[in-house]
Amino acid sequence: MSQFNFVSDLQNALIMHGETCGPAPRWKKKMEASLNGSQNTTRSVLSVSYNTSFSGVQAPTKTPGKSSEGNTKKSTTTPTKTPGGGDRFIPNRAATNFELAHFLVNKDWGEKSDEENDKATTSNTNTNSNETNVQASAHKGERQKLISEVAQVAGDSKGGRILCFQNKAPVAPESHTNPLKVVYSIKTPISTKSGSRYIPTTSERILDAPDFINDYYLNLMDWSGDNIVAVALGSCVYLWNAASGKIQQLTEFEEGDYACSLSWIQEGEILAIGNSTGAVELWDCSKVKRLRVMDGHSARVGSLAWNSFLVSSGSRDGTIIHHDVRSRQHKISSLAGHSQEVCGLKWSTDFKYLASGGNDNLVNVWSLAGSGVGTASEALHKFNEHQAAVRALAWCPWQPSTLASGGGTADRCIKFWNVNNGSLIKSVDSKSQVCSLLFSRHYKDLISAHGFANNQLTIWKYPTMEKQADLTGHTSRVLQMAMSPDGSTVISAGADETLRLWNCFAPDPLAAKKSASVNSKAKQSMFRQSIR
Repeated sequence: MSQFNFVSDLQNALIMHGETCGPAPRWKKKMEASLNGSQNTTRSVLSVSYNTSFSGVQAPTKTPGKSSEGNTKKSTTTPTKTPGGGDRFIPNRAATNFELAHFLVNKDWGEKSDEENDKATTSNTNTNSNETNVQASAHKGERQKLISEVAQVAGDSKGGRILCFQNKAPVAPESHTNPLKVVYSIKTPISTKSGSRYIPTTSERILDAPDFINDYYLNLMDWSGDNIVAVALGSCVYLWNAASGKIQQLTEFEEGDYACSLSWIQEGEILAIGNSTGAVELWDCSKVKRLRVMDGHSARVGSLAWNSFLVSSGSRDGTIIHHDVRSRQHKISSLAGHSQEVCGLKWSTDFKYLASGGNDNLVNVWSLAGSGVGTASEALHKFNEHQAAVRALAWCPWQPSTLASGGGTADRCIKFWNVNNGSLIKSVDSKSQVCSLLFSRHYKDLISAHGFANNQLTIWKYPTMEKQADLTGHTSRVLQMAMSPDGSTVISAGADETLRLWNCFAPDPLAAKKSASVNSKAKQSMFRQSIR
């Protein structure tokens, strides 16, 4: 008989859904206590009753007049659906702190639960079931209260919730770049800002400029309408054809003399050169021939500005002289508005005003003379807000009455002036010495050349003056800038003895076609219109 008993025990052990011989689990003890030790309730009913206490499914009950077979059928009531519409809720596990939730919930509740369970197992099995249900509901409410308190504490300590039902992705920082953008984009990167354009931040071409004089007060480079760049290197003046790349030496000064300023006439191949002796020379570059020498200054001529047949020169002696290149008596008038060297001269785009900047930190605006030639003898406006020498001057092409000026190392500001009423429009701290300014012809942008510490060219959006890009490459301060005839390229001359070309204002092809018909006829100066 012993072998039969062994086989029977083995079969009972292999039955997964059968009764176990070990001690009854805690949930079964609690259930037996709640049912007053009922001996007729089957295990299946207990299982359904236990599960439905959490899922909301009601256990089947016996109805008079029906057979016991109908009671053993499964209930047709479906579980309650989640608010989202699915049959179950799956939390966002990436944003859920399960460890903290489990620890805080069971920290105090575990001790209370053990004590209550011990009391429940030792209590009388004939206790009224209604009293037990009331006690269970009280425990459930206390547990829910504990969970809410723990969630609040966890939220305060961590700055978030324990269970996260919906969590949006955090916003990426401004400096973040998506590495997959290179895979799914074209070779030319597109700015992330809406409506902005791509600006290359590296130079397109680099030219050597040995012996370029590192002097803040000189203007040693200019770009002509015929696409020829004139640059002074030491005691020589060179011409570089930007189309063909041909280099030609125009002139060489005697020992001790040098060119201090260069300026092309608006139309033609006439180049004005201001030298260290105080004279202004006119050269016909097509024939490599000097046409004439115009004196009048007692010190070097560091700045020049053309207006048709009139060339204005600024000198270290603090005076400005207007020269009529057609007349034998070239000197028309002399202006004495500065106490120190005049290092910046610019005629406005409509040729009604002349702006001058000096080492005395002044910006003077001179209005056109009543005769239409030269300017008035007294300055229309005197701006003294700069705290350093003013060399960088630029007139706005689409607002002829707006003047931009930049100060030196002690000032570092770019200021905008309304010459109609003499008011300051805006002032921006550029954080470094401002050496040159240029307005774009195709975009409402301003480019500025700077010195220490970054020696960069900066493109600003006008009039908001939001920085668009920094063009880096020079290892020393950028002293001079000039723009190509088509307005797409800027050439910069630095104290590192290099010339760099930046294709930073390439026009939009669609916008270029629209503006071609409008700008087919170039606007002539008032002096040229007066010629019969």
